[in-house]
Amino acid sequence: MIEIAVKVNHLIAMNHSGVQIMKKQGIGACLLSHAVRKFKSQKPIRIKCQAVNQRPCTYSSRISTDIPFYETPGASFDLYLEDKPRVFRAIFPDKRRSQQINEEEWRVHMLPIQFFFLTVSPVVDMRLRCKTNAEDYPSGIPRAISKVLELDIVRWELQGLDNVLEPNHFSLGVNGTLYSDKRGVRSKLKGQLEMKISVILPPVLTLVPDDVRRSVTESVLKGLVENMKDKVNSSLIADYSKFRRERQTNPVQLVQLRKDGTV
Repeated sequence: MIEIAVKVNHLIAMNHSGVQIMKKQGIGACLLSHAVRKFKSQKPIRIKCQAVNQRPCTYSSRISTDIPFYETPGASFDLYLEDKPRVFRAIFPDKRRSQQINEEEWRVHMLPIQFFFLTVSPVVDMRLRCKTNAEDYPSGIPRAISKVLELDIVRWELQGLDNVLEPNHFSLGVNGTLYSDKRGVRSKLKGQLEMKISVILPPVLTLVPDDVRRSVTESVLKGLVENMKDKVNSSLIADYSKFRRERQTNPVQLVQLRKDGTV
C-alpha cells in the first residue's frame, strides 16, 4: 500500500495575491482570515493506492546428450560413477572455484554472467547422487538402466544483485541425469540437463520489452547448459577413458575387487 501526502500550504501561497485583492476590495476580511486559519490547520490529504503484485516470470532451457562410448567389464561406467569426487572434478576441473562440502555436495563459484546491464556472480551448492535398480529414478529413465547419476542444485546465492533483487524474488532449479545405456556390447552415454529460473523482475527490467527479455534470458540459460554438455561430452568421457586405462594397468587391484564381488 502506498500513501501520498499532499500539502496545502503551497496552494495558499498561490492564492495569496487573490486574497490581497479581496482585502483591498473590503470583502469579508474577517471571514477570509478565519477561513485561512482553518485551512492551514487541516491535516495533509492522503491518497491511498494499491500496489500491483507482480507475477514471477519463468524461463528454462533443456538439453540432452546421446553419444556412443566404449566400456570394459572390469571398468564399467557404473563403477566410475561411484567415485563422485572424481566425476565432479571431471565436470568442474577448476579447483580454485569449487570446494567439497560433504560426501554428496560441492560449492561452485561460477564465472560472472552478464545480463543486460547487470553482472551476476552465482554461487551454487551442487549435489551428486547415485541411484540403482530403478529405485526412485527420475521420469524418462528406463527401468533396465542399472545406475543413474543425478545432479541438482540445493542452494544458491546471486552475488552482485543485493541492491537490485530481493532474495525471495528469485528461485533457481537445475536437474540433470547421466547414465550408461548398454545394448549388448555397445554402450551409449545418455543424459539430460534442465535449468529453470523464476524471478519477480526489478522495476529497472520491466522497461525491457518482454520478447527481448525472454530471448536474452533463454540465450544465457542455453549457454550455461551447453557448456555443461560440452564438459560431459569431452572432459568426462576423457576422464572415464583414463579410468579404464588405470584399471587395466592395475591387475592386482582388479583381482582383489573381483574377490570382493565389487566387479
